[in-house]
Amino acid sequence: MERRLEGKVAVITGGASGIGEVTVKLFVRHSARVIIADLQDEKGKALCAGLGSDDVASYVHCNVRLESDVKRAVDTAISLHGKLDIMFNNAGIVDSFGSSILGEDDTTAVFERVMGVNVLGALLGTKHAGRAMVAAGQGGSIIITASLASVVGMLGLPVYSCSKHAVVGLAQSAAAELGKHGVRVNCVSPGFVATPLAVAHLQASEEKVEALGEVISALKGVMLKAEDIAEAALFLASDKSRFVSGHNLMVDGASSVTKIF
Repeated sequence: MERRLEGKVAVITGGASGIGEVTVKLFVRHSARVIIADLQDEKGKALCAGLGSDDVASYVHCNVRLESDVKRAVDTAISLHGKLDIMFNNAGIVDSFGSSILGEDDTTAVFERVMGVNVLGALLGTKHAGRAMVAAGQGGSIIITASLASVVGMLGLPVYSCSKHAVVGLAQSAAAELGKHGVRVNCVSPGFVATPLAVAHLQASEEKVEALGEVISALKGVMLKAEDIAEAALFLASDKSRFVSGHNLMVDGASSVTKIF
């Protein structure tokens, strides 16, 4: 097996479950050493234990809305392994599916919560990873999980759509600034994939979420899985994408260019 992350160190936020968990496992298979940064302590520690020694994967409690927590996750990577090569800003949440811009919810509270995790969390991760990478002078790769909602207006998800459009702008701005230091910044944008978060917020079974993804996708005969997103993140993390920066990699089966919305 080709080991595309041999010798590299990664921090993955939201790494204890869903896309993050699958990506942690894939990165480890490709010989990366990974820091799992998440709020789900039991799941994060159990994932580390299942991957073997502490040298392979370590867990750090991290609320990505708190700068001190994000800085600690980056500092942990450097303390344990001497460097940071990859930052995957993957942690994210969704406002209630079916929300309306005219709804009766406390809009300010919803906005601050979703934007705090999805946008501020990505900004803080990019800031502290970028600082570490620039100081080391060896370049690096920063990846942000965006979404199909980063390029289309998702009906019933106004705040989430706002947040995912925002992180694409963040990635582009950071790519323009950090490129002179050899640091690449990109987004990966999943279509409808049946993660625990998606299943919970859509209040549907895994099978129904997968079916919805198949309906809106132009690519038939292929079911989007979390593993597909992890593979895209692996490409962006590895030297295979050494000249790719400022890009939003859509992994959506052409959903974003299919006129169904």
